[in-house]
Parts: sequence; structure tokens; C-alpha cells
Amino acid sequence: MVRLRPLEGLVVLEFCQYLSGPSATLRLADLGARVIKIERPGVGDGCRQLVLNNLETSEGSVLFQTINRNKESYAADMKNPQDLEKLRKLIRQADVLVENFRPGTMEKIGLGYEEVKQINPGIVYGTVTGYGKEGPWKNKPGQDLLIQSLSGLAYLNGNRDQPPMPFALAVADLMTGAQLAQGILACLVRRGRTGEGGYVEVSLLEAMLDFQFEVLTTYLNDGGQLPDRSSINNAHAYLGAPYGIYETKDGYIALAMGPVGRLGQLLDCPEVAAFTDPLEWFTRRDEIKGLLAEHLKQRTTGEWLSVLEPADYWCSDVFTWDKLLHHEGFKVLDMILEVGRPGQRPLRTTRCPIRINGERIKSAQWAPAIGENNEKIESDFNLKS
Repeated sequence: MVRLRPLEGLVVLEFCQYLSGPSATLRLADLGARVIKIERPGVGDGCRQLVLNNLETSEGSVLFQTINRNKESYAADMKNPQDLEKLRKLIRQADVLVENFRPGTMEKIGLGYEEVKQINPGIVYGTVTGYGKEGPWKNKPGQDLLIQSLSGLAYLNGNRDQPPMPFALAVADLMTGAQLAQGILACLVRRGRTGEGGYVEVSLLEAMLDFQFEVLTTYLNDGGQLPDRSSINNAHAYLGAPYGIYETKDGYIALAMGPVGRLGQLLDCPEVAAFTDPLEWFTRRDEIKGLLAEHLKQRTTGEWLSVLEPADYWCSDVFTWDKLLHHEGFKVLDMILEVGRPGQRPLRTTRCPIRINGERIKSAQWAPAIGENNEKIESDFNLKS
């Protein structure tokens, strides 16, 4: 365990729900900050009811328990003048405030950045929106699938004859949370030098555009040619053969970049070995992939790997989670974390992927119940006086 984490002693107030904002504050909590989640009494964060695969614990959604571990909960009715005054006192003593409500929500209750800056000039204030605070989309729901769809991301996945295909996980939310955490940390570093706070704004749409910087840059500089997905085993619309995942006799194998002619030689496939012109690896991509797809079915994944890996050709087995979790390559990472209240069955999840001075960051602290920490927070921050 890391004895003193980099953000130890910092106080973060989280006015957030669902995934983007809470994922950012989760990382800050992992790095040592004291994260206090401000929730509506009796209702709390909507993520408490967001269930994946019908999986719940005795305390609600597994997703909520995972993304809100290592935090505290303070229940406050922001329409109640007394509760609002307590929040202002709390803000006065905080280092960071994060919110991800629709534009204008925090301003309506008197806790927008300009108001908060008057209370605490040194605070770092982080905001997440769906599409920014300007333009025709500013009031649209900032939901992950909708953002993926509008950003063009879905036209990078799947084969050419398939419809637009989104990532099957919340990439917009989680990438936005990571960007928000970076911006907050940057402002904290500046505050350490100058004492100046800051206002960090991140939107899901902008985060997804940045996520696509590699391919968008290509589009912006190649005359505006739209992504052309391969019709066979597409894995990257802008890369040539052999890039993709292929069926073998007993499973699958992933092939990344590398000389196609040499690959054909290693696989003892003369038809593929004949493609020695690098330009053809893209212009004749589907033809090459079709030859590879048929040839690779002749032997097992292990047999192909035994040929390609010693030759340092970039390739990999394609694991299921079950196979991954039982492999020594996964076990040595010690990625599984157990969190839960004493006397209850622990929830197994993943730990923070960052190491500090060679030490893994782990915390077994469970996600709080709504208002679970009110009494302690009010005492620690002298909110009743």
C-alpha cells in the first residue's frame, strides 16, 4: 500500500451523477484526495439505480459501488437555505469542486463557478457537459451512446457492410472523466506555484473528438476522404492489411502491423508473400485479408503463434475474460481489488492502474450509502456553527 498518496490532504466536492464526473473524482480519490459526494436526500446519484446485467448488491447497483468506492456521501437539499449555507461553508474549505449537471443547473442554485470563486478564490472548479455550453446542442442529453453516434466514432467499427457500430462500453464517459482529472491536476499544480484557482471545462463530445485525433487528422489532411472500413475483419479503417482478428482452427489470432510479404513467408502462404509493395497493403487490403482468413483456419492459434512470435511479428492470442484472468500474465499485475463493508460479501473490481514509486494503489473502502458520512463531515468541517 502507498503510505502517503500524492493528493493526501486535498478535499474534493463531487456534485455529480452517473459516470463521467464520478470517474474523474474516483481517480482523485485513488490518488489520496478526500472526495465528498453531495447527494439529494433519499434519492442520491441516479447511478445508484443504473444496473448492468441485472447485477446488484445489497446496497444497490454494482456499477455505482464500483465507481464510487473510496468516497464519502453528504446528503443535502440544495433547495433548502440551511443546507445550502452548509454547502457554502464546505466549499470555503475545499480544494476542488466537480459538477456534471446540465448547463445552468449549478448557476440556478447559486453555486456556479463565479459564485463559488467569490466563496473560495483558490478553488479548482471542474465542469462536464455533453456538448459544451454554447451552440445548438448545448441542452441535448449528454449520454454516451448519443455522443458516440454524433461524433462519427461508430463509423470506425465493424466491417464495411455492417451498420454504424458503437463501442460496447462507456468510452465517452470514461475518456471525459480522464480528461477532466488531467485538467484539475494541472490547475492544482499551478495553484501550488501561484495560489491561483481555475475553471476546468470538458465536454463528452470534445473528449470523443480528441479520442479520434489520429483518424480525424487523416481526414482533415487527405482531402476529406471518409473512413473506408475493410469488408473483412476490420480493426482500423485507415490501416492496411493484415491489421485485424482472424479465425484459426481452434480460436482466433490478432495480427497488427508488419510487412505483408514477410508474413506470407512465415505462414508458408505464397499468395500473401507475393504482396511486397507496401502501397498495395491498403489498396488491396480486402484481397490480402481474404487470403489470410482462409489460410489461418488451417492451423491452431498456438501453432501460428509458435511461428510468428519467435520471428518478432506483432501478433497475439485473443482471450476471453475467463482465459485472461487465469493467465499468469494477468495474475502478476494484481489488478483485482475487493471492496465491501465488514461482515458483508466483498465486491470484486479492478484497482487503480497507476503505481507510485513502484507501489500499487489499492483501497478497500466501500461506496457510501446516501448521507452516510453527514455527521462526520459536519463535525470535521464545523458546518453546524
